[in-house]
Amino acid sequence: MPDATLIRPENLARNPRSQTVRGTYFVQTWGCQMNEEDSEQLGLSLENIGFQRALDMQSAQVILLNTCSVRKKPEDKAFSMLGELVPLKKMRPEVIIGVCGCMAQIRADEIKRRAPHVDIVLGTGQISRISGLVEEVIASRDFVKDLDLPERKGSVVTDIPQRNVGREAKLKAFVPIQYGCDKFCTFCIVPTTRGRERSRPTEHILEEVTTLVATGTREVTLLGQTVNSYGKNLLEGRVPFSQLLWKLAEISGLQRIRYTSPYPRDFKQDLLETIRDCPVVMEHVHLPLQSGNDEVLKAMKRLYSRTSFLEIVAALRATIPGVAITTDIIVGFPGETEEQFEDTLSLVESVGFDASFMFVYSPRPGTPAADMEQVPFDVRQGRIHRLVELQHAVTCKVNSCYVGRELEVLVEGPSYKTASKLQGQSREAKLVLFEGPADLVGQIVPIRVVQSHLWGLSGELI
Repeated sequence: MPDATLIRPENLARNPRSQTVRGTYFVQTWGCQMNEEDSEQLGLSLENIGFQRALDMQSAQVILLNTCSVRKKPEDKAFSMLGELVPLKKMRPEVIIGVCGCMAQIRADEIKRRAPHVDIVLGTGQISRISGLVEEVIASRDFVKDLDLPERKGSVVTDIPQRNVGREAKLKAFVPIQYGCDKFCTFCIVPTTRGRERSRPTEHILEEVTTLVATGTREVTLLGQTVNSYGKNLLEGRVPFSQLLWKLAEISGLQRIRYTSPYPRDFKQDLLETIRDCPVVMEHVHLPLQSGNDEVLKAMKRLYSRTSFLEIVAALRATIPGVAITTDIIVGFPGETEEQFEDTLSLVESVGFDASFMFVYSPRPGTPAADMEQVPFDVRQGRIHRLVELQHAVTCKVNSCYVGRELEVLVEGPSYKTASKLQGQSREAKLVLFEGPADLVGQIVPIRVVQSHLWGLSGELI
């Protein structure tokens, strides 16, 4: 098992293999920010042994599919792509094909059965082993897999994934602070795919962020399944999430901190005050709701009620005026009635979420909800359309309130919507488009909002 150390850039520079180009790699990613970050780690590990990133999948010597199992659709896409790779493998049998991530963790046998041309199956807990497994395949041409998940002995973490911190310079970066989950919601596969909740040592997080800032990163997003439960199982002793935020705020050059996702029940007063008082912590909270009905929440094993969720929202808005609140919602959970769904609609309207990530319930084999009575698919589809329509109206209403306001915007580069304009994010996580010179990229600038849209805001440089 890897120890709790970081792979530092100065150590990589002394690695003679990293100076010799041995081939190219390509990583295809599905899923959440944690998967994106895992894919970056996969790439860095291969670069350490002499591989370079390929421009496209067809030309790569190593092809990795980093998969997601939160819903059925990304799994279907992964299996479809594996099918598309059969002709390539026949034409170039030396190509190494690996399946990594959440689907690999729980469907390894099926992957090998359905796609015998796969060389590597690698679970979520051993991402750092990819370079060693590639070396094994090169040497033996045998199929290899590693699905071990780090154990948590009692309440203390003794095994943390090894990580590369010599990452590509970027303005905004994801930084995991926690792996796994202890909530065991009945619809969720994450405790199975990523294991029990394990927090990274504070010093490792601080060192990684310090290294990122030294290469130009100005904003970090802290990742975890329930980030506000961070620090409960550390060898160094308990470190509350709010304390971690204050420690990170002391890093010179770090201008913005975001995080996703906090768990509603664990949202305490110290975190509210930290968001209010710490200037580098942004006034945006992504607070997953999932359902607005108490009976559905109980069936989901969400450890809060409609009333307690609304109390948290009220506390956020009382403590942090102008805070933006986004959420996750599942439609058509097993047994959900029309009346229960309407409770979700009414809560969305009363809270006035800035935006929502809205999903049709997808049964995950091995979870308790998969064995419950399912809502007919056409009913689920009808409900998601109604929810999306309502949320879009709410978002437009919320965004219209920004017209005339001055916002601090971190400039990210040319707009993907209008090439002649720049784009960036406000503290409240609003996408803002405006005209300005290219040398503003990387800077925080004041913007006056002149127009609102469903997707965000248009403004002018002050």
